[in-house]
Amino acid sequence: MLRSRTLYVYILASRRGTLYIGVTNNLGRRMYEHKHGLVPGFTNKYKVNRLVYFEEFNRADDAIAREKQLKGWSRRRKVALIESLNPRLEDLTGQWLGD
Repeated sequence: MLRSRTLYVYILASRRGTLYIGVTNNLGRRMYEHKHGLVPGFTNKYKVNRLVYFEEFNRADDAIAREKQLKGWSRRRKVALIESLNPRLEDLTGQWLGD
């Protein structure tokens, strides 16, 4: 029997406007890792740790396909998507970390 598991495609932004797109099955844990610099590489180097957008999926292949789709978009299109649901580009992490 297959369990339904929620997956998240998320977009992070730095204070300077750098964007990062990722996928995870535990958004709260992943945001904790990003916020505390526990993820080596791009997000840590460029301080990309503000959650500005996310989508939920029930199937891993759908989440991965959406992540790839978004990564192929222009910056302008990504920003328009973010602003359609989060016009002030507020950090949405608090709802996941209990802040």
